[in-house]
Amino acid sequence: MAGLSGVPVIIMKEGSERESGKNAQHRNILAAKAVAEAVRTTLGPKGMDKMLIDGSGDATITNDGATILREMDIENPVAKMIVEVAKAQDDEIGDGTTTAVIIAGKLLEKAEALLEQDVHPTVIVQGYKQAAAKAQEVLKKMAIDVSGDQEMLLKIARTSIRGKGTEMALDRLSQISVDAARAVVGFEGKDIEENIKMVHIPGGRIEESSINYGIVLEKERTSPQMPKSIKNARIMLLEGTLELKKLGTDAKITITEAKNLSSFKEGEEKIIKEQVDAIIATGANVVFCEKGIGVFAQGYLANRGILAARRVKREDLKMLALATGAKLVGDVMQLRPEDLGSAALVEERRVGKEKQMIFVEGCEKARAISIILHGVSDQLLEEMERALDDSLNVVMDVIRSGKIVPGGGAPEILVAENLRQYASTLEGREQLAIRAFADAVEAIPFTLAENSGFDPVDSLAALRANQGEGKIYGLDIASGKPADMMAQGVVEPLKVKTQAIKSAAEAATMVLRVDDVIAAKREEMTPKPGQSPHDYTMPQMPMPHY
Repeated sequence: MAGLSGVPVIIMKEGSERESGKNAQHRNILAAKAVAEAVRTTLGPKGMDKMLIDGSGDATITNDGATILREMDIENPVAKMIVEVAKAQDDEIGDGTTTAVIIAGKLLEKAEALLEQDVHPTVIVQGYKQAAAKAQEVLKKMAIDVSGDQEMLLKIARTSIRGKGTEMALDRLSQISVDAARAVVGFEGKDIEENIKMVHIPGGRIEESSINYGIVLEKERTSPQMPKSIKNARIMLLEGTLELKKLGTDAKITITEAKNLSSFKEGEEKIIKEQVDAIIATGANVVFCEKGIGVFAQGYLANRGILAARRVKREDLKMLALATGAKLVGDVMQLRPEDLGSAALVEERRVGKEKQMIFVEGCEKARAISIILHGVSDQLLEEMERALDDSLNVVMDVIRSGKIVPGGGAPEILVAENLRQYASTLEGREQLAIRAFADAVEAIPFTLAENSGFDPVDSLAALRANQGEGKIYGLDIASGKPADMMAQGVVEPLKVKTQAIKSAAEAATMVLRVDDVIAAKREEMTPKPGQSPHDYTMPQMPMPHY
């Protein structure tokens, strides 16, 4: 940078890079568009899958936008911004990630054309904000109230699951989604995982998948002498241990006579016996312990007909507490009968050829449940879980809000038509940005047609023509023609659409407001003095350009 006297003044480290103005905006938009392009072909029931291979060679095959973006090793900072917005969409709603990213990418593509026409980024940002607000109004006006309509919940679930590679059991998985969502919707935590546990059981048919109104543990009895099954279970959840703590490395015990060794051992057993007696006194007949259960305690519990499991994950203990009504107890000697939970049955069962699991079933007013998934491979089970996760989220959204909109691109077509009408009422360059927003939103029906194998231009023109006749039709992916989505049962939660447009607009405006990119020189790791040049971590690869 030149000073007042014409002498250059260096204010950044040597090797730093800087891009500003249209060059910076162009590069940023290019990176964001690359992210959108990565997930574009996965949209819709006929979308394609992506194979993601991690550093260890393990492959994930999915068309779930959130999973694809999460697994991609993205380094470009602008691309990361788009991924973060998509992640926020997934965390907030649980679905619509691909829609949000596609619209964001198209908004930036349209903005790039406006920048070439010398429309200032601030004007574009302002126009996009106005368009997003108008789009929210249009979506809310077209929403349909379906509060209490259970059949509509099934349609919502089917729409979400369709295209996830599990259509062979579409009806079964849809019913599971609705039943599970209704079971926990009043008790949900911050995330579905706090109330619903997915259990994978390789083998069997998908149709054998079911809901267990309780919790399934990937554990087995601590001792084979314990009963395998307990009816009318009274369940204790122990945060501590049923074994004596090991002595520290510096601790010393001096025993001079053999009788003293015997007394020491008897003292240990007496402590454990007192703890087990305290458990028995409360009426507990099932014990789940977060830590260890010693050999003596195992034998004593088995002799008293108590089923016990050790090393139970803390997450599982919390879910057991929600399912059975038990309280987590840290001190056995402070245990009270009212701290116990209940279940109709606790049973250890063989799953597959070798694996054993403990099933806690028949929990009254269970606030946490398990979904047991059967499938021929781990890949299929993982994809089933992702499909159910999306489905559960959208069903819960509808149960809470009671509002839906037709699917198949119908909302986007209506929003685009209204935005164009709205733009014609404005003066100034904002109307250019609003028209660009309308074109960008139509990327959803355009992409649906393209991914379904139809001419997207013809399909989009047909959809626009139907809007002119006062109808709200979406794309029939079987014929490529406009159709009544409500009649076909293709519906989506209102919240998914409103949040997708909001997320896309925020992502686009965030990128457009950046006009200067200053990148410091990336330091490479060098060996320390006296260290072998081969004995250090490889330097990071240079930042890729999209």
